[in-house]
Amino acid sequence: MAKNHAHRFLAIVDEARKNIEECTVTDVKARLDQGEELLLIDVREESEFAKAHVSGARHLGKGIIERDIENEVPDTDTEMVLYCGGGYRSALAADNLRKMGYTRVISMDGGFREWKEADFPVES
Repeated sequence: MAKNHAHRFLAIVDEARKNIEECTVTDVKARLDQGEELLLIDVREESEFAKAHVSGARHLGKGIIERDIENEVPDTDTEMVLYCGGGYRSALAADNLRKMGYTRVISMDGGFREWKEADFPVES
């Protein structure tokens, strides 16, 4: 649920969501529990990531992901799950990666906030 997000911000997120695939935190947890090796990318700010993040996640902040993704993930068919605090920034990032030719990008709706609320494993 949006926490005091501005109308125009929500409008661009809604537009991005029309073009991307999303999943829930429960979907991601189930896949991890089945032993799938998922490329989890945390697009939050570095300070947020440093405090805590989903176990095994890599950090590529929203401010740099488009610049650095080709070096970090050169194969555009690599499946990756992006997450942020609530699923808004990750939706925007997923849409941009899609525009860059990445074909298997998923945004985790609910983000880290719902992950923690579900008491799923985190690293500090």
